Amino acid sequence: MQRALGCALLAGTVLLTTGCNNNPWPDEAAASNTLYSAVVESSPRHLDPTASYWSNDTPYTYQVYEPPYGYHYLKRPFQLVPKSAREIVKPRYIGNNGQPLPDDAPAETVVESIYDVPIKPGILFQPHPAFARDEQGRYRYHAMKPGDLGPRRSPVEFEHQGTRELVADDFVYALKRHATTRITTPIFSTFAEYVVGLREYGELIRKEDAALRQGLDPASLDNPFLDFRRWELSGASAPDKHLLRVRIKGKYPQWSYWMQMTFMAPVPWEADAFYAQPGMAERGLTLDTWPVGTGPYMMVEFVKDRRHVLQRNPNYRGEPYPCEGMPGDKEAGLLDDCGKSTPFIDRLVSVVEREEAPRRGKFRQGFYDVQVFERTDTGKEYVVEMQDSEEVRSEYLDKGFRLEQFSDVNSYFIAFNMLDPVIGDGETPEAKARNRKLRQAISIAIDWEEYAKVFPKKAGPTAMSPLPPGIYGSREGTLEGVNPVTHKVVAGKVVRLSIAEAKQLMAEAGYPSGRDAQNGRPLVLNYDFYAPATPERKPEIDWVVRQFAKIDIQLEVRATDNNQFQDKVRKGKYQVFWLGWNADYPDAENFMFLLYSKAGKTKYDGENTSNYDSAEYDRLFERMKSLDDGPEKQQLIDQMVDLVRADAPWTMGFFPYASAAVQQWVHNSKPAILVRDQGRYLRLDVNQRVARQQQWNRPVWWPIAGLAALALMLAWVARRHLRRRERTNARGEVLA
Repeated sequence: MQRALGCALLAGTVLLTTGCNNNPWPDEAAASNTLYSAVVESSPRHLDPTASYWSNDTPYTYQVYEPPYGYHYLKRPFQLVPKSAREIVKPRYIGNNGQPLPDDAPAETVVESIYDVPIKPGILFQPHPAFARDEQGRYRYHAMKPGDLGPRRSPVEFEHQGTRELVADDFVYALKRHATTRITTPIFSTFAEYVVGLREYGELIRKEDAALRQGLDPASLDNPFLDFRRWELSGASAPDKHLLRVRIKGKYPQWSYWMQMTFMAPVPWEADAFYAQPGMAERGLTLDTWPVGTGPYMMVEFVKDRRHVLQRNPNYRGEPYPCEGMPGDKEAGLLDDCGKSTPFIDRLVSVVEREEAPRRGKFRQGFYDVQVFERTDTGKEYVVEMQDSEEVRSEYLDKGFRLEQFSDVNSYFIAFNMLDPVIGDGETPEAKARNRKLRQAISIAIDWEEYAKVFPKKAGPTAMSPLPPGIYGSREGTLEGVNPVTHKVVAGKVVRLSIAEAKQLMAEAGYPSGRDAQNGRPLVLNYDFYAPATPERKPEIDWVVRQFAKIDIQLEVRATDNNQFQDKVRKGKYQVFWLGWNADYPDAENFMFLLYSKAGKTKYDGENTSNYDSAEYDRLFERMKSLDDGPEKQQLIDQMVDLVRADAPWTMGFFPYASAAVQQWVHNSKPAILVRDQGRYLRLDVNQRVARQQQWNRPVWWPIAGLAALALMLAWVARRHLRRRERTNARGEVLA
C-alpha cells in the first residue's frame, strides 16, 4: 500500500512538473536552420541521374546535381537560365554538304545541330571519398579489396574526402553512360534518336560490357568498372576544358530543354570507379543512393523508407537569388532576397510518412515546414476546407498558411496497356475495332467531372486531350477543343456522353451487359495503382471501381508501391493503370511523346506506358517535334490529338493545379512542377517558427491537474485506510 501511495504521488508530481511534449523532433530542432517535410511515396529508387525519372526522386536529385541549364525560379512562362553553363546557347545548323545554315533554316534542310555550351570555371564537386588522394597523388579508395570497407555504409563515414573542378568531360561521360547495360536507362531510346552516334555507341558498350563480365556470376552485385572514357562518342566531346559540344541529328528545338534535366547532369568518372568496387553495391553504396554532384546540397543520411537528409554542400559557390519575377512577386515578398547568395537553409530533412492524418496533423501543429517537399498539390485540400468551414478558415488564416494556387503543366489519367489482348490494340482488324470501342466506352464511363466534385482537394479541369493549358498547341477550355469521343456541346455547354451510349459501345465491342457475347463470362479487368491502398487512397480507388461498374465491368485492384509498379509495367503485365505526368519541359513534344511508339515502356523502357503504336501518329509526331511554334505545328498537333481521341489509349483524365502547403515562416515559396531545385531558394525565419510552435502546442493542463487531484485523493483514501488498519486489533476492535 505504501508503494502504491508513493507511485501515485510520483506520477502526479511528474505530470505537473513536466507537462506533455508532442514534438516529433529534438528540442533544439525548431531553432536550427533546418527545413522539415514529409515524403508521401517510398524512398527514391534511383538517385543516379542516368536512371532517375520519377517525381519522388526529384526532391534530392535536383538539389544535388547541376545540369547545364535550369529554369528561372520566378518567371512564367518558364524561361531557361544557365546553371553550370555560362550561358544559354543557340545551336549552329549544318546542311547536307557540311555547310553552315542560317538560324531560320527549314527543318528538312538541317542535317545536324551543334550545341557548344561553355561551362563555368571554378565549380567544385561536393566532398566525397571518390576524389580523395594520398600524399603521392594516388586515389586513396580506388583499389579497395573485399573486406576493406569495414563497417562503413555511407560515403560520409570515410576518413578522407576530396573534390576537384567540374570540367566539360564530366558532361561527356554522363551522356555516354546512357548507353550502359548496368542500370535502367529510361531516356536512352530518346537520346539515341538525336545524339549523333549514341545508338551505335550503345551497341558497342553492350559488347564491351559482355566481354568485361564474361565468366562472372550474372547474379553478382560486384562488376568490374565500366569506364566510358575508353570509347569515344561522336555526338559528345570536350574541345576545351570548359566547353561541351553536343551534336544533334537534324533540327530538334527541344534539346535545350533536355539540358535542364538531371539526365544531362555531370557524372565524374571517379564516382563510377569508386562505387564499382567489391562490396559497395551490397552495402547500398551506389549513385542510386549516394549521388555525387556540384549543387547546393549533398546527401548525408539515407534510411530506406524512413528518413533522408540533405546538407549544405560546403563546396557550393553560392549562386545569387533572382532579382526579377512576375507581376505581384515583389508585393508577395518573393524579391526580398534579390542578389543574396543561395542556399539559405543548412539542412533539408524528409521523413517518409504515407498516412495523411499524421502528416497533416504535424503540419497544422507547425512541425512540418512544407507538408510534402516533392508535391505541388497539397495546398488545394486546405483551400477547399477553408471554403467549407468558417471555423477552419479562421484557424488557417490565423496560422498564416501559404496556400497560393497556380496553373501548372501536369496531368493525371487512367489508361490502358495496348499490348494486352483484351483491352489493347488487337491482332486483327475486327479485334482492333472491338477493343477500340471497349476503351471508348470506359472513357465515357469514367466521369472526371464527378471526380472533381467528390475529390475537390485533388482535382482540376477535365482533360480533353493530352496537352494541358499553357502549352502551345493545347485547345483546352475552348469549344473546338472538346473531345467528341467522350463529350458533346449542348446549348453552348460541354456535357459528357451518357452511360447508355457507353453501354451501346460495350455491346458493339462484344460485351453486352458486361459479359463476353461468345462464352457469357463477365468481363474482369486488372487495375494497377502505383501506391499502396492506404485509408486516404482507398476512396479514390473505390471510386474508380464504381466507374467501371457503371458499364458492368468488374475491376480487380492491384495496388503496389511505386517500385513494384515500375517493374510490372516494364514486363507488360498489366491492363488498366492510373498514372500522372509532370512535364519535363514546356513544349507539346514532351506530352505527345508519351504516345510515341519508340518510347514504348515494355519494348524500349521509355515513357509510353500505354505502349501505344500508331504509324500515322508517329509520322505526324516526327514532323511536329522539329518545328518551332506556329500554324504548321498547331495543325499537326490537332491531327495527333484526333487520332488518340479515337484510339483512346488514355481516358485523358484531368489537369491538377499547383498549390503547396507551406508555413508562414518559409519564405520564397512558388511551387511549380518544372522547378524542382526549389531547396536553394527557400528561406526560414526560425525565430518565428519557435514562437509559433510554442503558441500552437501549449500543453492542456486541466487533464493533468485532474489526474493529480485524483492521485492525491487516492493517496488520502489509502492513508486513511492504512491508519484505520493500524488502529484495529485482531478482534476487530478499534483501539484508542
